[in-house]
Amino acid sequence: MNVRIDHGITTGAFELDGGTWEVDNNIWVLGNDEECVIIDAPHDAQKIADIAADRKVVGILLTHAHSDHVDAVFDLQEWVDGPIYLHPDDKPVWELTHPGRTWDEDLADGMTIEVAGQSLHVLHTPGHSPGACSFYVPGMATVFTGDTLFEGGPGATGRSFSNFDTIIESITDKLLALPEETVVRTGHGGSTTIGDEAPQRQEWIDRGS
Repeated sequence: MNVRIDHGITTGAFELDGGTWEVDNNIWVLGNDEECVIIDAPHDAQKIADIAADRKVVGILLTHAHSDHVDAVFDLQEWVDGPIYLHPDDKPVWELTHPGRTWDEDLADGMTIEVAGQSLHVLHTPGHSPGACSFYVPGMATVFTGDTLFEGGPGATGRSFSNFDTIIESITDKLLALPEETVVRTGHGGSTTIGDEAPQRQEWIDRGS
């Protein structure tokens, strides 16, 4: 069966540092008619499960543990019965939303996850949060960056557990090193490419310094 990327959007709250913001989150599901992975679990478990349909879920891969990316993850797991993956460096962020509970499998830089004949390469890209990860799929020329890299620049670093210099280093060393044609599929908003974002790096640094 041909591999594909399905997309949806959910809406809900992002809570951190005493603030609450209404946000739209992208849902990404990569796989074929038999199996898939789900990237992030924002807000609406049933809507995400509907995109996965009746396929075997190899994993629910969390780009990071901010509430708007993990708040529906246990409800989703009841629907799809797939293991939850998170980088352990995001444990303090995770515990803000799911205190006393844990995920199933640790993500680590350099590991690969196989689904539908494709290899997802885990890139540890901290900065937006300590355990933020991106998932690069060379066979489909795409990378799922969560909130690390957006169209027009890096993710926010003005809140707890974040660091601007670290996110710039992650983007420079891990993401901008990918082929220019690589499509960047983000946690919020539209997609972009590595080739479109790379020339703006110095502008981001100047803006953030």
